[in-house]
Amino acid sequence: MASVEQARTHSTNLPLPMPHNVSLIALIATGFGLALVLGMLAARLRMPPLVGYLLAGMAIGPGTPGFVADIGLASQLAEIGVMLLMFGVGLHFSLDDLLAVRKIAVPGAIVQIAVATGLGAGTALWWGWPVGEAVVFGLALSVASTVVLLRALEAKGILESTNGRIAVGWLVVEDLAMVLVLVLLPALAPLLGAKDAAPLADFRDLALTVGLTLAKVSAFIALMLVVGRRAFPKVLWLVARTGSRELFTLCVIAAAVGVAYASAVLFDVSFALGAFFAGMMMRESEFSHRAAEDSLPLRDAFSVLFFVSVGMLFDPQVLIEAPFKVAVVVAIILVGKTIAAIALVLAFRYPLNTALTVGASLAQIGEFSFILAGLGLGLGLLSMEGQNLILAGALISIALNSLLFAAIEPAQAWARARSAWARKLDLRDDPLAALPMSTDRKLLSGQVVLVGYGRIGQHMAAALELRHIPFVVADSNREVVENLRRAGKAAVTGDASDPIVLVQAHITRAAMLVVTTPDPLASRKMVDIARKLNPGIEVVLRADNEDGAALLRADKLGEVFVSEQELALGMTRYVLGRLPSEA
Repeated sequence: MASVEQARTHSTNLPLPMPHNVSLIALIATGFGLALVLGMLAARLRMPPLVGYLLAGMAIGPGTPGFVADIGLASQLAEIGVMLLMFGVGLHFSLDDLLAVRKIAVPGAIVQIAVATGLGAGTALWWGWPVGEAVVFGLALSVASTVVLLRALEAKGILESTNGRIAVGWLVVEDLAMVLVLVLLPALAPLLGAKDAAPLADFRDLALTVGLTLAKVSAFIALMLVVGRRAFPKVLWLVARTGSRELFTLCVIAAAVGVAYASAVLFDVSFALGAFFAGMMMRESEFSHRAAEDSLPLRDAFSVLFFVSVGMLFDPQVLIEAPFKVAVVVAIILVGKTIAAIALVLAFRYPLNTALTVGASLAQIGEFSFILAGLGLGLGLLSMEGQNLILAGALISIALNSLLFAAIEPAQAWARARSAWARKLDLRDDPLAALPMSTDRKLLSGQVVLVGYGRIGQHMAAALELRHIPFVVADSNREVVENLRRAGKAAVTGDASDPIVLVQAHITRAAMLVVTTPDPLASRKMVDIARKLNPGIEVVLRADNEDGAALLRADKLGEVFVSEQELALGMTRYVLGRLPSEA
């Protein structure tokens, strides 16, 4: 017995053995560490931190000497990041928002995919590639990265603006299209000349496969809209009633990852799209803001791993072996796709600023491109050269995308200053850009010009209508203006910081300008224009925080209301009104 006890005592003094497989820990430690250092360096050089994250991935990838992390693990961690990020997008992007931009997002995305695929496939055929490889290559260049887009829109503070909703809605439609492509590609591989694909029996098998795929995607969407929209808010409410913060956070993460995984297994829908719909359904709950806040740290951490994993896949050798082809691919992504998107948005009569924002949003490629390239490689439809060119185009376009966003305002100012055509783009022959001749003259004198028809604008309009006070709405979303026109209300479309838009709203004879959008710079422009045209006009402005309100008040632009402050005042008035005061 003594010898046994001595052995136990001796064993407790020995150091614990190091686990043999620590690839996950090594990946997280080196990935986060290098991403932090290189991200800070990029920020110091006035570049977006994501450039540093991409370089960190290159440093620990197989294309550079030294430590090589596990690419398989990096890809899975990045996939989790995409799930959580798309879940967060869904929490902020309601079904109504998606339907509001459907008239431009659906046709725009379809035409843009066709144009970009044609450019990529045509270039590949010119290089002498097979037809199947050319098609896969073109499709991979046609779809933008939702992760990159969201980071750019959040950095600019326009994620929830009209322009941001159009861009996100556009990419959601692109993602839906790519889901169909990813599921149908194996079935169509024999027709495209795939080397490793099973031979196709007959046309009926192909039609059955296509029909089954469409049925699965439709069933998933229907299930989420009908069942998920009712179930998710109730589940979140039940968990919130426990009072446990960790259980609530666990519920949010389990919903995002669980629905994403189930949608992929049961319906062959991508992880990203499943998580997006889960977020949209959970948005119906009153706890959606808390869910977004609780999942934010994990979303940020895993999105960094996404960029690191992209950098790991990149082989710098392609820049030396095929620099001309890399330049052509980058030109298709940055120039071809951008011009096509801008032309499409302008064709739908949207303002120049919206067109430039959407164009910059689509001027990159990302996660779906990598998945499509991997599938094409596995089916024998894409060569290693094609995959390397796609990765090179993704890396360079992601790194340059923030520069395109930064160039939007200077490009717009330059174009308007030098081109009368650019100044008239917003109003060239758009019937929604001017009030109809049949508009009642009573609405155009002493009226309220209401800028923005979001939640606050809608409440304001309802109150004005109840008191029979005339008003004219100015909103940059054409669908909103169309709906207002159908309801018999006076409304014009366009950016109200443009003098022409306020003129069309008859600002010269208005009694009051009410700006319900929170952008202080745009508000300042609107007030300057309004007071030049109507010096005696009264102005009411909105600010989202005290800092923005202070800037507006310092310039004496008008009466400023802060969202949180007004909520606190309203609650205080109610409480004081319900309780007796001490005399």
